Amino acid sequence: ETKDMVVATRPLNVGVLLKPADVKIVKVSPDAFPKGAYSKMEDVLERSVISNILLEEPLLEGRLSAKGSGFGLAPTIPPGMRAVAVRVNDVAGVAGFVLPGMHVDVLVTGRPEGGTPMAKTTLQNVQVLSAGTNLEANAKGQAINAPTVTLLVTPEQAELLTLANVEGHIVLVLRNSSDTKIESTSGSTVGELYGSFRKVPVAGPSADNPPPAPKPRARVSAPPVAPQATPTQAPAAAAVAPAPPVSSTDSIVVIRGTARSVETVPKKLD
Repeated sequence: ETKDMVVATRPLNVGVLLKPADVKIVKVSPDAFPKGAYSKMEDVLERSVISNILLEEPLLEGRLSAKGSGFGLAPTIPPGMRAVAVRVNDVAGVAGFVLPGMHVDVLVTGRPEGGTPMAKTTLQNVQVLSAGTNLEANAKGQAINAPTVTLLVTPEQAELLTLANVEGHIVLVLRNSSDTKIESTSGSTVGELYGSFRKVPVAGPSADNPPPAPKPRARVSAPPVAPQATPTQAPAAAAVAPAPPVSSTDSIVVIRGTARSVETVPKKLD
C-alpha cells in the first residue's frame, strides 16, 4: 500500500512561484507520509515558497504561502508584520554578510534635536528578509553584496526605521540567531567616546549669590632698621705748641759725608 506525495524536483529558494516543472509526485508508504504534506500537484502550484526546500524534499504546508497571496517577498511577511527596506553600505551591512534569515540589531547615529552626536541601538533581534536584489547567497555560497536590506518589523518599528533612514545613519549589527535577549542600552555620545566631560558653567554674582568677601591682606612688617652709630664729637684740636722763644742766633746743621755738625750763626735783626 502506497500514497502519493508531492516533492521538489530542484532546490527551491524563498520567493519562488511554483510551476509544474518544480514539483513531481512520488509514492511512499503511509507511515512515511509527513504531516502537512500534499498528495496533489494542483494544491501547490502557483504558490510561493516562504522557506527553502531541498531537492526531493516533500512540500509541507508551512513552507508555502496561501493561494492568491502573490509571489516574491510579500508571501513571506506574516500577518501583522511589515517589510521595510533600508539603505546601507558594505561596511554598515557587516561587509555584505547579511543574508536572509539572519537576525540583526539596528544602530542609528545622528544628532538628536541638533545636539551632540549620539549612537543608539534602536531595534534588536530583527529578522532579515532579503539583502540586495536577491533572496539567497550566490552559486558559490558567497555572501551577497547588500546595498539595500529588507527587515521584518512591526508597524511601530517600521516608523522608527523610516525616520532613522532619513534623519540619521543606519548601521546593522549582526547577532547570533539563537540569541534572543534584548539588552537595555542608554546610547553613547562623543564625550564618552573620547573620555571627556562637560564643564559646568559658573553662575555670576547676584543678590542670592553675592560675590565672596575679599580676603584681608596680610600685613607686611617693615624690615628692622639697623641702629645708626651715634656721631661722636670731633676730638678737640690739639693745643698749639707755644712758639719757641726768640733768640738772637740760628743753628745750622751741616753734614759732610758721615759727619754731622751744628753751627751757630748770628741772626740778622731787622
